[in-house]
Amino acid sequence: MTAIPGGYAYKALNRAVGKAIHKYDMISDGDRIAVGLSGGKDSLSLMRMLKHRLSFIPVRYELFAVYIDPGFDGGFAEEFKAYSEEMEYNLRIETTDYGIVGHSDENRENPCFLCSRLRRKRLFEIAEELGCSKLALGHHKDDIIETLFLNIFYAGEISTMVPRQPFFNGKITVIRPLAFADEELVARFAKAQGFPNFVNPCPSAKNSKRLEIKMLLKPLFRNNRKIKGNIFRAMSHVKSDYLLK
Repeated sequence: MTAIPGGYAYKALNRAVGKAIHKYDMISDGDRIAVGLSGGKDSLSLMRMLKHRLSFIPVRYELFAVYIDPGFDGGFAEEFKAYSEEMEYNLRIETTDYGIVGHSDENRENPCFLCSRLRRKRLFEIAEELGCSKLALGHHKDDIIETLFLNIFYAGEISTMVPRQPFFNGKITVIRPLAFADEELVARFAKAQGFPNFVNPCPSAKNSKRLEIKMLLKPLFRNNRKIKGNIFRAMSHVKSDYLLK
């Protein structure tokens, strides 16, 4: 594995990851952690940071990378496998038809929801098979904010992804070490690392409800730099007495 370049992006991302891990007690000594990889900049940045941190922190843990291939034509599983071997990642590739099922005629309304749910279910199963008590996912601050609005607009509820969330009575815990990192920072780090460009073959990649939300929020964030931080802080400062019952 090549050394991580220095500079602002690395230092800022390392601080953000360390802050999230510490605040939410995400990782303990001896943990076996499954890391969900997609081939995108977010999950690759997460894997690189978690592996790199083992070189300078006293906590010892094991990482097991998992890629759920959704089954589309033009996939990159073989290239991803070669890259992971070069980076000394312990990668497991699971070939599925989840993307095809999600985009079937019977599920035209929201293919992303079904595909994501199926992939998450399989990630839980594989984590259990590997003896992992933690599942690390590459969701960052922007993802958490966008999910809040997705759930308001399309599910009629006020909820989002949280940095640390136990499932199955605590049998496995989902952790999101990038929770305090802005997408822009992750992108800068990924660029500095020179990650390969694994092109997502999903037909909904450029036309999803999440992308609609991102485009809705983008001008607000651009016009007032305080808005993103205010939204993020608001999710932990909820005045329930001032919500409808």
